[in-house]
Amino acid sequence: MSLIAILRRASPALFAAALAAALLCGVGGAALVMLINEALNAPVERLTGLLAPFAAIAVAVMAAQSASWALFAHLGQTCLARLRLEIAEAILRTPYRNLETIGRARIRSALADDAVNIANFGVGFPVLVTNVVVVFGALGYLAWLSLGIFLVALALIAAGSFGYHLSHRSVVDHLRRAGFSQDKLYGDFDQLLGGAKELKLNEAKARRFLDRDLAAAIAAVRRDRARGLALLSLSDGWGRFLFMFLIGMALFARLWLPQENAGVVTGYVVAFLYLMGPLEGVLAQLPYVNLARVAIGRIEGVLAELKAEPADLSGAPAAAPRTITLEGVTHGYFREREEDVFTLGPIDLTLPAGETLFIVGGNGSGKTTLAKLLTGLYAPEGGRILVDGVPVGEGGRHAYRQHFAAIYPDFQLFETLLEAADGRLDDRANRWLARLQLDHKAAVRGGAFTTRDLSQGQRKRLALVAACLEDKPVMVFDEWAADQDPAFKEVFYREVLPELKASGKALVVITHDDRYFDLADRIVKLEGGRVISEGASAPRSAPAPEPSLRLAPWRAAS
Repeated sequence: MSLIAILRRASPALFAAALAAALLCGVGGAALVMLINEALNAPVERLTGLLAPFAAIAVAVMAAQSASWALFAHLGQTCLARLRLEIAEAILRTPYRNLETIGRARIRSALADDAVNIANFGVGFPVLVTNVVVVFGALGYLAWLSLGIFLVALALIAAGSFGYHLSHRSVVDHLRRAGFSQDKLYGDFDQLLGGAKELKLNEAKARRFLDRDLAAAIAAVRRDRARGLALLSLSDGWGRFLFMFLIGMALFARLWLPQENAGVVTGYVVAFLYLMGPLEGVLAQLPYVNLARVAIGRIEGVLAELKAEPADLSGAPAAAPRTITLEGVTHGYFREREEDVFTLGPIDLTLPAGETLFIVGGNGSGKTTLAKLLTGLYAPEGGRILVDGVPVGEGGRHAYRQHFAAIYPDFQLFETLLEAADGRLDDRANRWLARLQLDHKAAVRGGAFTTRDLSQGQRKRLALVAACLEDKPVMVFDEWAADQDPAFKEVFYREVLPELKASGKALVVITHDDRYFDLADRIVKLEGGRVISEGASAPRSAPAPEPSLRLAPWRAAS
């Protein structure tokens, strides 16, 4: 998609009005050149007749310029908003595995710098249009004054354009490389913020990260952008030299032209001097044009990779499933650290409603991957998933995912309870917070948490509140209790899970807490991506007591 097409898509009518205003401003500017030259060579008695046209054109140019700049600024911001919404929509519609492959840094760069560069082009576009029209209008006037001098000037302008064209490809290449380097830079900044605790505890590690990884990424962006912009500056300098050569040629043309052509020489000098401003305006906008062109290519590349998965969004929500079955399901992915492909499966597993399933195994055994397959975040590479005996097709995976609520280790806690942002669940949510002993830390008002600035364990309890309020038939807890103190582990395993199970929900719990294995209806153990054992849990004899939280009856929170 071209830069102009993106602006036009924001509002065709507004784009037409803005472009017309910019063109009017340019035509008026060219007309002023002719009036100025005519006034310089006109007798005094004719100046009075030129005053009114000059004033009218000047006022029209001012009004048209203001209108075009304001309208294109509005179009630029509209483009920015639409691009960001389009990318956000694509993120929601693409398979989750695509998001992991593309990476957050590249998507964030498209949402931030690339989209802003396109918006900046929208702001500068009227300047470009106006100045180009002024330049071509003035050149037309010069051709009318003297075709011979104009052809010489045109040849010099063509030489300048050719020089710019030679450097243009290198400019775009450098700016494109700078864009990819910035993707890595965003990733490094994420590591800097996310790993601030670790870096503060190890000065040598912090210095290596800053001096090697982060400094290299910053230097790559600086180097490529500086080279690209330096080439543009070189082209600008070449253009300015040719322009001054044209002015010199016009000034000294009287050495060869007859005296009666003095008005022609004056017209050329005035026109060239007047054109210096518009030409500088055109040259000043070229970096923004190139940055925007690179940005469009990068955004189109991201959108192409964010391909939407087929989804039927027209049907009514499906009833809660009685059984979910995995038949011969497999999934593989490349592990960079081990430099091999990890394959999960084949997995054969049935999850009925009202059952508590524990998934256990060592680190790297495939537990989280299995949970993502079960919840539909990953598509099986082999085998199939069935709901009540009916296979889930590619177009039905979106509807299938709506059966699940899940809390993963890298969970996102939204400020707003998006399932009840109107506040209708505030009372229920606050009863949950009181039960989980968070009512002195946070509250829910108007469908939003008053704070999320809590410890990791407390934030997980907020996430548990949000997940339970979703009231989904299947709930997945991936190491939820890992950040909880012993008292809240006891509450989670012995109070929360039994109550959720009693309401008919199927529960999938990934855990290492073997002291609670007796609470599972079934335990599946993974090792190396394979199920090595599956069966009912064995009751434990006389478990050692954990510290207990004396809370209000569980029913009070539901």
